[in-house]
Amino acid sequence: MRKSVLGVIEVDGEFLFAKRQNFLKVFPGYTSFPGGKVDQQEHELPQVLSDFFSDDLKKVGSALVRELSEELELDLSVNLPKNIKYLGKVITPDFNPVRFENYYFLISLDKRPKIQVDENEISWAKWINPKDFMVEYKEGRHLVVPPMLLLLKTYLNNPNSFPFEFKPIYNPDLEVPHIYPLGPVTQLLPLSHTFPPANRTNSFVIGDSRRILIDPSPRDENEKHKFINTIKNEKIDLIFLSHHHPDHHEFSVPMAKELKVPMGMSEDCHQRILSKNGADYFLGIDIEIFSDGEILTRIGDEKVLLLATPGHDEGQLSIYPENLSWMIVSDLIQTVGTVVIGAPEGDMKKYFDSLEKVIGMGPKVVIPSHGIALGGVDKLRATLEHRKMRERKIIELMSEKKTEEEMLHIIYADIDERLYPYARKTISAHLKKIRDEM
Repeated sequence: MRKSVLGVIEVDGEFLFAKRQNFLKVFPGYTSFPGGKVDQQEHELPQVLSDFFSDDLKKVGSALVRELSEELELDLSVNLPKNIKYLGKVITPDFNPVRFENYYFLISLDKRPKIQVDENEISWAKWINPKDFMVEYKEGRHLVVPPMLLLLKTYLNNPNSFPFEFKPIYNPDLEVPHIYPLGPVTQLLPLSHTFPPANRTNSFVIGDSRRILIDPSPRDENEKHKFINTIKNEKIDLIFLSHHHPDHHEFSVPMAKELKVPMGMSEDCHQRILSKNGADYFLGIDIEIFSDGEILTRIGDEKVLLLATPGHDEGQLSIYPENLSWMIVSDLIQTVGTVVIGAPEGDMKKYFDSLEKVIGMGPKVVIPSHGIALGGVDKLRATLEHRKMRERKIIELMSEKKTEEEMLHIIYADIDERLYPYARKTISAHLKKIRDEM
């Protein structure tokens, strides 16, 4: 497992926070502290800084000094700290596909140093009082990882409680993983029967005026029990389904009955679930039908609205607040695996249109149903461009009179044969779009 190091730079009670660029592959758009990976071979620490680090942390300390120089043009041997305090380390939870052993240090300086951010890594760096930062986070203005949130809460509660080992953020025997990437959004990650390589479907809790549980889909009774236990202190008012695919609603009906709440979804989602599971599937549950543009709930004085994003599934609805500080886009994109577009519920033309619609709206954070939340719409743009590139290749193969099966083996030469049925669906969806537009 790779190691990383982050520096909490402090001057007069303010911390230097840094927002990662939206185009980065690892935690894009997250607000964090400057730092980065520990290389296998690090230079020795400058002598003037060596005494700040114990022998077992000198290599990590050297990486910290290097990263601050690279990312901020900050030379700690010139801007000599009053103190460097080891805060602790945390290992990224096992449900995250990108895992690190992270080391945190508090670097106290007499005055604000002159800095110049590396724009290949950092969008901005700002001095913010940690109390003010937590207010901004609760308003949905910062996307954060769990250890940073824990560190800030611990520091504000007792600045002298460091160093300590960051404890696991959930009990895997009793709970499903749950994190708080944005103040207004609780994210739960139960194991689900989803499309590989993903093995979890994100569920969410949002809303003040009406507390909404979105897409609960634990894979079995045991996972359902842990899911219910995780939200036992939440007052859920409605279970909402973003679309009809089973990995977004498995066990949601018994959960609705146990919680004694209605269920909401689009009319298309409702009808498709009934057609596949029987007319009595929702028996005993009140159903609320929602559509594009309707209000789902409120957060403070802000409306939380629904947006039709068909393409992957005809009845899919995305969710966003009026200020567009975030958008839950369901299966419009994924950061684990890829989105399948296929008949009868899928339509490639509508999928392109939905991507373009959300890109045009420009939510500050995009939250998919599989994988982590992302800053900005860069992933959406990349997905759209990839699909367009795929379409151009199919047009080329059409001109060469290739069959769909031949296209499959050319375009998807490297995928597992077990995924061929899904690849065939996607090729057919591209072909339909191309022919309809001829």
